[in-house]
Amino acid sequence: MNLTPSSSTRFRGYLPVVIDVETGGFNHNTDALLEIAAVFIDFNDDNSILPANTVRHHITPFLGSNLEPASMAINKIDPDHPLRLSIDEKEALHDIFDRVHDSLKQYQCKRAILVGHNASFDLKFINAAVKRCSIKHNPFHSFSCFDTATLCGVAYGHTVLARAIEIAGFDWDGSQAHSAAYDAEKTAELFCDIVNRFEPIYRKVSNY
Repeated sequence: MNLTPSSSTRFRGYLPVVIDVETGGFNHNTDALLEIAAVFIDFNDDNSILPANTVRHHITPFLGSNLEPASMAINKIDPDHPLRLSIDEKEALHDIFDRVHDSLKQYQCKRAILVGHNASFDLKFINAAVKRCSIKHNPFHSFSCFDTATLCGVAYGHTVLARAIEIAGFDWDGSQAHSAAYDAEKTAELFCDIVNRFEPIYRKVSNY
């Protein structure tokens, strides 16, 4: 994708990357990180944005991590399934972070910013895993994020992911929900749709 006039400045020099995680519970310090997916964003020549490639990893629970039965019943992940082909969280994060760094160079952005539905949840689990794994080159902003639950409340009048997808006019398959890749891709569709809807306003106030 060609570099556009706004790709390095559209979000104050931050590059949005959509992230979704599936976990063994709600406590980012004790509960396992089980899946992570990242959807990268491309900039069109007309300064609109669209979802690009998806990277997904199944993750082996870190040693001593907790798996809450209620959470496992929702995501239906079997960490011991022989065909799951999981990797440890450090390897998964390194792969995604390397790809983010490449994208930062491509679009001449200074840092990535996490986009997620209830994004603080995903960011906390990422930050906790980064700390556990002693990863020094985390490309994401440590506390700022774009929360599509909030953005959907403004744009569509609804904050629940499935309902917002339907209101926005996209397809939703409930049988695929709570898969990190599927939820991340649907979140990316919403984020791009909302940003593109507001692009004329941004164009007017930024005078480009």
